[in-house]
Amino acid sequence: MDRFEAMRTLVAAVDGGSLSAASRTLGVPLPTISRRVSDLEAHLRAQLVVRTSRKLLLTEAGRAYVATARRILFDMDEAERSAAGEYLVPRGDLLITAPVMFGRLHVQPVVLNFLATYPEINLRLELADYVADLVENQIDMAVRIGSLPDSSLIATALGSVGWVTCASPAYLAQHGTPQILDDLTTHRCIAFERLSASDTWMFQDGSDEATLKIRPQFAVNSAIAVLDAALAGAGIARLLSYQVADAISAGRLVRVLADFQPKRLPVHLMHRGQAILPLKVRAFLDFALPRLKARLAGVEV
Repeated sequence: MDRFEAMRTLVAAVDGGSLSAASRTLGVPLPTISRRVSDLEAHLRAQLVVRTSRKLLLTEAGRAYVATARRILFDMDEAERSAAGEYLVPRGDLLITAPVMFGRLHVQPVVLNFLATYPEINLRLELADYVADLVENQIDMAVRIGSLPDSSLIATALGSVGWVTCASPAYLAQHGTPQILDDLTTHRCIAFERLSASDTWMFQDGSDEATLKIRPQFAVNSAIAVLDAALAGAGIARLLSYQVADAISAGRLVRVLADFQPKRLPVHLMHRGQAILPLKVRAFLDFALPRLKARLAGVEV
């Protein structure tokens, strides 16, 4: 039994959700996939997966083994990439993640210019408003907005963004402009519904933080949709400065309650703390850092 091959097969099955998915991903017949997993379980004398009619479930032993297998396979892939010359010239594949709207507005333009400069690099930009583990998902770099937990990741500050409470001129003309935080309780609010509660907004009242329960008449899990709803006059929204800068500059949205703006959020570009950085990563850092800093500095409202 080739243990590396068996590890890769098991990880592919877990990622795909079934042995059939692993068969398609690896281009290997299904009976061979099934035999590899069975041989691995026999070698370990432990059940790693539970096969159901619809999906594959990991046992407790399987979860621990897959986590270790991912690290081993990643280290092996790194060694192979190094031997192939990734540490000699900037080439190979890059995976970068960023929040959806920030990525579309600011990261993607930088990425496209980077690729024109480095034609031997292939880059995949994954836009998502959730935090993915860089090591587990083999992500090379990530843009993160907000305070960072302690970790072994290397973070470089790009700048900061602030929360902006705003509404369309038409909405304010019809419903009035809030002057104090309690005024929001009588207004229609548009909530960005993520993992946190969508009916609670944080503000800064002097030196104190203030938490306000709002009445979200409309909630949606997309910042772009929140922006569209605010522009359509559906209510008062709270978005990040880079998301509303153009609309406020054009007069399509009006900022309200500016005196109660909460603390600004830091923005970082992060990568795994590797002893020797592949040149493709170093090339992107050198290219992107000054450009992303400049773009952030230009979207203040």
